[in-house]
Amino acid sequence: MSLEKKSDSADPFITILADWKKIMARKSRNPNFDQTLDTLRAHSFDVAPYPGVAAGVLVSKHGAGAVLVPGKAAPVEFWERPGAVFGGKVARLLDRGYQKFLKTEKYELPATFSQLQAIHLFSEELSQLVGTVSLYNEGLGTTSDLYEYDRLKGREAAEPASVQPWEPAGGH
Repeated sequence: MSLEKKSDSADPFITILADWKKIMARKSRNPNFDQTLDTLRAHSFDVAPYPGVAAGVLVSKHGAGAVLVPGKAAPVEFWERPGAVFGGKVARLLDRGYQKFLKTEKYELPATFSQLQAIHLFSEELSQLVGTVSLYNEGLGTTSDLYEYDRLKGREAAEPASVQPWEPAGGH
């Protein structure tokens, strides 16, 4: 087979590139809130209305969950970040430096490895399907919502009330 170009036929490489451009030209897909929920259901996520939040939806899988609401800038926004689900509520992840805890309104329980792994897996799957930004530090492991280190607790200096420019400062 010869690689010489024949002058009487069209160049096959140009034809291939022209076809490739036609195939690659696609519209961008921006699903709305309901379409995003349908996508989550198709990927085995449990989707249920969340009481107390207008249009809020509890999305859960692997024992972890998050509360989603329709967004203004994006189709989906988090009302409650991913955490373990206890009694239909999402527990926040609390880091105390030596141990991670799951904090609910009533309880504070030490987090187990399997719970942290479930939260991390859930967060990764959810961010891929919803289309949120995935950050490097979140990809390394489970990040906490709150950080309370025992050695730093109580060190916060009470800030004096700020003086407003229109209030008299004394002495005048």
